[in-house]
Amino acid sequence: MKKFINAVDDVLAESLDGFAAAHADIVALGSERKFVRRRELNPKKVALVSGGGSGHEPLHAGFVGHGMLDAACPGQVFTSPTPDQIVEAAEAVSGDAGVLFIVKNYAGDRMNFEMAAEIAEGRTATIVTDDDVAVEKSTYSTGRRGVAGTLIVEKTVGAAAEKGADLKTCVALGERVNARTRSMGVALTSCTVPAAGTPTFALGEDEMEMGVGIHGEPGRRRVKLERADAIASEMTAAIAGDLAAPAGSEALLLANGFGGTPTIELYLMYNAARRMLEQRGLRIARSLVGSYVTSLDMAGCSLTVSLLDAETTALWDAPVRTAALKW
Repeated sequence: MKKFINAVDDVLAESLDGFAAAHADIVALGSERKFVRRRELNPKKVALVSGGGSGHEPLHAGFVGHGMLDAACPGQVFTSPTPDQIVEAAEAVSGDAGVLFIVKNYAGDRMNFEMAAEIAEGRTATIVTDDDVAVEKSTYSTGRRGVAGTLIVEKTVGAAAEKGADLKTCVALGERVNARTRSMGVALTSCTVPAAGTPTFALGEDEMEMGVGIHGEPGRRRVKLERADAIASEMTAAIAGDLAAPAGSEALLLANGFGGTPTIELYLMYNAARRMLEQRGLRIARSLVGSYVTSLDMAGCSLTVSLLDAETTALWDAPVRTAALKW
C-alpha cells in the first residue's frame, strides 16, 4: 500500500485539520473534530446536517457552506458517524427553524441519525436518499443505496433553506428531488482502506464491477472490461428505464469520479452518457463533471440523472460557496 500517511489511526484527524485550515474562510471544526460547520451561521434558516463515513470526500464536509449544508459529521473511513457527533452538530447550527438531517440509505447511517433525532432538542426532520438503481439491497443497506444523488438533494434543498423555506417545505422538496434522481456506478479497480492495507476486492486486469457501491460493495455482476460507450449504454439504460421520464423532460447529468479516475475519462463518459440520454428523449439542461462522491482511490465512475423543473433548476443555479462547489 502506497499512501501519504503518517499513522493509520491519525489519517482522519490530520485530514480534517488540513481541510479546516485550507478553507478557514468557509468552515470551522467542532470540538474534538466531531463535525465541520459553516463559519458564518444563519440562525433564522432551516439548518441542514448530513454526514457519513469518511473516504467519500468531498462528500459531505466539502459541501458545508452558503447554499448547502450547515454541518457535516465525518465518521471513520466507511463507518457511520456516532449519534453524539450528530447531536452536537445539530445543536451547534440549529436555530428557530429546526434541523433537517440528510441521510444516505445505509443501515449504520440511518440507525445513528435516528438515534440522534430522538436525542436532539428542538424540531428535526429527516430525508433518506436512495438513488442507486444497481441493486435493490446491498451489504450495508435494506433497499437502494444512497450515493451521488445525495449531492443533488443537498444542493437543491440547501438553496431553498437559504432562501427561507420552512422545515416542512424543505422535507417535501428533498423527497421530491430524491424520487426524481437515479444513479449507477462501475468500478475498474478496488479501493484500499488504510486500516486494511489491501484492496477491498480483486478485479482482473480485464474485469470491471458493474453496479458497484461506494464502499466497494458488489454490484450487479462482474464482467469483462468493455469500451466506454458500451459501459455508458448499460448505465444510462438502467437509469432512464427506472426513471421512465416523458420524452422532452429536462434533466441534470452528473458524471462522478470515484477517486482514481482522470478527469479526461470523466468527460469522455459524460459525453457518451449525454448522447445516449438525449437519444432516449431527455434534454440535459444542467451538468456537473468531477470527483464529488468518491471511494478513496477506486478507479471508476458513476452517472446520476436528476429530472428538473422550473423550481429545481432555479435552486440548482442559486449561488453556492463551499469547499467543493462554488458558483
